[in-house]
This record gives sequence, structure tokens and C-alpha cells, in this order.
Amino acid sequence: MKKLSDVLDQMTTEGELVNSLPDGALRCMACGHRCLIRLGRRGICQVRFNQDGKLRVPWGYVAALQADPIEKKPFNHILPGATALTFGMLGCSLHCANCQNWLTSQALRDPAAEAASSLIHRVSPEQVVEIARRQRAEVIASSYNEPLITSEWAVAIFKLAQAAGMKCVYISDGDATPEVLDYLRPYLTGMKIDLKSMQDKNYRQLGGVLKNVLDTIRRVHQLSLWMEVVTLVIPGFNDSNEELWDAARFLTSVSADIPWHVTAFHPDYKMTDPDPTPARTLLRAAEIGREAGLHYVYAGNLPGQVEEYETTYCPNCNTPLVIRSGYFIKEYRLTAQGTCPQCHTPIPGVWPGDAGGRRSKDV
Repeated sequence: MKKLSDVLDQMTTEGELVNSLPDGALRCMACGHRCLIRLGRRGICQVRFNQDGKLRVPWGYVAALQADPIEKKPFNHILPGATALTFGMLGCSLHCANCQNWLTSQALRDPAAEAASSLIHRVSPEQVVEIARRQRAEVIASSYNEPLITSEWAVAIFKLAQAAGMKCVYISDGDATPEVLDYLRPYLTGMKIDLKSMQDKNYRQLGGVLKNVLDTIRRVHQLSLWMEVVTLVIPGFNDSNEELWDAARFLTSVSADIPWHVTAFHPDYKMTDPDPTPARTLLRAAEIGREAGLHYVYAGNLPGQVEEYETTYCPNCNTPLVIRSGYFIKEYRLTAQGTCPQCHTPIPGVWPGDAGGRRSKDV
């Protein structure tokens, strides 16, 4: 029986996010690790490798393909109620102990994930976009594994999706480089970025660097991409008032219009010791976000238990604008121009009928 790596190595193409060095080594630019990959070796993600001085990268398959409400990504300010077709491959730049998509993300690191080979389905970019059409999807999203390390494949799909009138988004850990963000910029409408902690020691446990993620958040905002940030609040890991204040103040310093989603942890994969996040902790985190000056704060994964923090409110007059229950829209009150119907304040985001999207007011 073939090893998973042997199967995946047959489904590759030559990468574009790379700098070649004189000795045949390569510098991969897809994620913040900027791996130096020598001949015959692999990057930290395990799916980008140096074959005869050429960078080979994932191509021509999906390991997950699902149509969902866009609120599940979560995006609350991109086409509320829209269907998003989400595709994913295998591999990740991090190794989070609480990974909820570990079968796809940790497939080449964890022997228990060899079963991921059964998830692989060969497909072309054209077929992915055709499936999105059949699902009446308005958005195509790259997720499940870390999309930064499969960006060449995503761009091939996004080019066709964009031509078909669809929006394209990334659901990412934010461990990016300026090079990969510039590469993606022509095709992306928005990014959801995880801000997992405000302590570098915590990020080191996950295999990342806090500064890379903070720099990515700043860079995405500067590029005028729509961005929503998610913090999975884990008891004993990142749920102290001090750390939540640090996260909220940082986001406010970039833009008070960045939606911040504080979401509930449940034990998964290798992180089974902490208890599930109680609703009161999410409410405390959301209140800190509001007190720090963020205009749009949401609490997720506990529908019906987080009071008003599922709804989008006008930051000027506090009118409820998009009333939600979990992933479902109960009432949508924004005008066709994406403004509050009461005080006419423009609400940043990408709304139906707003072709270009209304970015943060301070861009």
C-alpha cells in the first residue's frame, strides 16, 4: 500500500511562491516559516518539497469540499446568508494540539491521519467552480487545511471563480508573508484570520510566531481586503482578562471596524484536558472587545447562549441590523447601500448589491 506522501507527491505542480538559491536549495515564501528547502527535502508543512531544484506544490485534488452558510467560516460581514463552497487539501504550517480539522491538517505529521488518503479526490479547478455553480454558491473559500501552503491551487480556482462572479476568501491561521499576500490580493475578497494568543510562548507551542500573525493582520488591512479575526477562547490557555484585553486593544489599534469573533473551545484531538468554554467566559471576552473600542464583536459556537453577541448592530445608533441565531439569518435590515436604515451610517463589509465592498472607514 502506498504511503500518503507518495500519493500526494504525484499530485503536484511547480510552485510560484519561491526564491531559487545558487546551490539548488529553495526558499519557500508561502508562509511565515520561509523554509529553506534543500534538494530532496520538504518544508515544515510536508507538502511543499524540492525535487531536482524545483519547488513542487499541491495540485489537482481536494480532501474536503462542502457547501455551508458563510456564517460558519465565520464571516458576518460578507454577504450574510450566502452559500460558501469550501475546499481544502492536506497539510498545515502549524501543529495545534486542539486542531478541529486534524485529519486534513496533520495528515503528514500524525500516523493516525494516514486514513486521510481515503479523502483525496482528483478534481480540476473548472470542476470545483462548476460544483459551486450547481450549489448556487456566491463565495468560494479555501479552508480545512492551512490554505497559505496550497496558494497556487487556490489561485487557479479563484481566477475562474472570480470570472464567474463569485467572491473568494481564505480561512487562515495568519502565518503569512507579504509575498503570499501580494500573490493572493488580486483574487481575494476577504480573509478570516485566527489570533490564537497574544503570548509568543503560546504560539511557539503551536509551531508559529506571534509577530507573523500580527504583521499579517496589519498587512491585510493595508491591502484593503475585508478581514474578520477569530480567537478561540481556551480555558487556562488564553482566557485571562489581560490577554483578552491585549488582543482587543491590538485589533482596535489596526481598525475599530475589524469584526472580532470570540468562539468557544471544546476538547478535541490532543487537547482534551481543558473544559469546554462556558458562555460566561465568551460574554466576558465580548464585553472586553466592546470596551476596547471595537465596533463589531461576536461570540460564537454557543448559539442562543451569548445574548446580543450574535447580532450586528449599528455602532452609531445601536439599531440591530443583522439578527442571527447560530449560522442562520433571522432578519436583515441593512439598506441596499450597506448602511443603517435609521441613521444611514455606512457599515463596513461586503453586502448584497455592493459590488466593490465597503471597507473599513479608516482605510
